[in-house]
Amino acid sequence: MDKYYIYGVNFKDNGKIYNFKSKIRCPINVTVITETEKGLQFGKVISFINNDNIKNIDELKDIIRISTKKDYEEHLKNLRDANQALKQCREIVKELNLDMKMINASFTFDRKQLIFNFLADERIDFRELARRLASIYRTRIELRQIGARDKAREVGGVGICGEKICCANFLNHIDSVSMNMAKNQGLALNPSKINGLCGRLLCCLTYEDEEYLRCSEGMPSLGETVTTEYGEGQVVNVDTLNRTYKVLVNNEKVEISLGDKSESIK
Repeated sequence: MDKYYIYGVNFKDNGKIYNFKSKIRCPINVTVITETEKGLQFGKVISFINNDNIKNIDELKDIIRISTKKDYEEHLKNLRDANQALKQCREIVKELNLDMKMINASFTFDRKQLIFNFLADERIDFRELARRLASIYRTRIELRQIGARDKAREVGGVGICGEKICCANFLNHIDSVSMNMAKNQGLALNPSKINGLCGRLLCCLTYEDEEYLRCSEGMPSLGETVTTEYGEGQVVNVDTLNRTYKVLVNNEKVEISLGDKSESIK
């Protein structure tokens, strides 16, 4: 059986990381030419993957070679041409009066495919647009509708924390975010407070959700009626991380502690 090294590769800064196999050793941060379903792609090695964690290695696509200076120059040319294609596409979209916003464009390294990402509120009939683009660039055209989160990643910006938004900074994969995460953390369900630049729930709500769920074990809900050593009362305040809550008993607030979370929760 052939000996393979497995590497994580991305095709743009902070983009999704894909696993590839290689018969050659590749240093971290080196650029490579890879085989993909869309054709050859120019990418960067981000990480080394332990083979023990990968099943069906033979199904992974190959790293063809470490890129050369000529490859890099070709990659830069593809970036310039893709930017020009994006401008051309926007002009055609305007001419055809299509209700879609073009976000970016990219060539595969071998230029066998030209991919456009766009935003639209509804499904768009872009057959005429694809036909005209194909006649200009003489390659396969793919028009891909993306979501608001993907747009935020592409455009970038500064979040309410004052830092560069996570999806454009370091997130390689955007997890599902639910309203329950905001509720678990006791946040005010105000869209201006819990929504990001994309208009969707903040990705950072996922960061501490597991810890809040862990600390909430055995804790009562706000408004719940509970029985304490001081009598029966209603829960008027809950501090999940400190595992304490306050109960209104006979018009007085009594604080109840469930103990240190590391000791209380197994």
